[in-house]
Amino acid sequence: MPATTADEILRILKNNFSSPKWASTERSPFQTLVVTIISQNTTGKNTAKAFEALSKKFPITPEALAKADEKEIEDALRVAGLFRNKAKTIKKISQILLDKFDGSLDWIYSMPFEEARKTLLAMPGVGPKTADVVLLFSAKKPTIPVDTHVNRVSKRLGLAPHDADYEGVRMTLQSLYSPKDFLNVHLLFIALGRNYCKALKPLCKQCPVNSLCPSKKNED
Repeated sequence: MPATTADEILRILKNNFSSPKWASTERSPFQTLVVTIISQNTTGKNTAKAFEALSKKFPITPEALAKADEKEIEDALRVAGLFRNKAKTIKKISQILLDKFDGSLDWIYSMPFEEARKTLLAMPGVGPKTADVVLLFSAKKPTIPVDTHVNRVSKRLGLAPHDADYEGVRMTLQSLYSPKDFLNVHLLFIALGRNYCKALKPLCKQCPVNSLCPSKKNED
C-alpha cells in the first residue's frame, strides 16, 4: 500500500477517535509492565480494576511485589482472570529485577532499543507485545505493539500481508509510519478494531475508513 494511503488512514482515525483513558504514558516502566501482564486475555475495564486493587494492597515496585505474599497478589488480580499465572509472573519478574537490575526497570530509558527488547523478552511471561508496550509507552522507544486488533485492522486495510506474523506486521507498519506516530497507530488501530473493524461482524458501512479499505463488505 502507498504511504500516502497509510497516512490518509491515520489522518481519518485521528479525526474520529480520541486517546483512550487507559492509555497512560505517565506510569513508570515497571508499572506499565505490571499493567500489561494483567491485561493479557482480559478487558481494559477488568485490567483497571485489578491494577487498582493491587495498588491498594502494595506499592507497585519490584521490591514490594517480590516480598508480597503470592496469594494476596492473586486475590487482587482475580477479576482479571488467569490470576494465579499473572501473580506468579509478576512476583518472578520482581525478584529478577531485584537480583539483577538493582530493583529497577529504568534501564530501558538508556539501553539501546534492541538490547532492551531482548532483555525484556528473556523475562518470564513477557512476549513481544508486552515488551513493545513497555518500550513504547514508558520509554518512547520506536516500536508498534501488535495486539489482536492491530493485527486484524492492519491486514484488512491492506497495510500488512495477510500471512504476516507478529514481527511481519510490526515491521511493515513501522516502514509506513514515522516514529512520532507509532503510539497513535497503536492506539487508533485498537479503537478502530474495537468499535468498527470487529472480528466476527465488522461494521463496514459505518467505518470511517471504509473508502480506503480493500476488505470492506457491502453490508454489515
